[in-house]
Amino acid sequence: MLLFLNIAQLVLYIGALGLAGQGLLYVLTGQGRHSNLFYQLIEMVNKPWTLMARFISPKQILDRQIPFVAFCIVGVLYIAVTLAKIEHCITIGIEACQ
Repeated sequence: MLLFLNIAQLVLYIGALGLAGQGLLYVLTGQGRHSNLFYQLIEMVNKPWTLMARFISPKQILDRQIPFVAFCIVGVLYIAVTLAKIEHCITIGIEACQ
């Protein structure tokens, strides 16, 4: 169980960093972001999260807002997995969670 929680936490952490990097490049590059190689690379890495956010969110959400929605979803999931990991470690004992 602990291994599953660690893997889930790692995947969510990578997703959160990728979405944060995409947001940073969005601010720094402005209108030329779609021709930026690094922005395109990060966009491919974040594709699963943005597709999930598009599927979950209503149609009123604009396409340019979807990465922010994905970041919020990943953040909430990361907090939930972290709390589950803490609860699991308290249940089995802190020594076993090393």
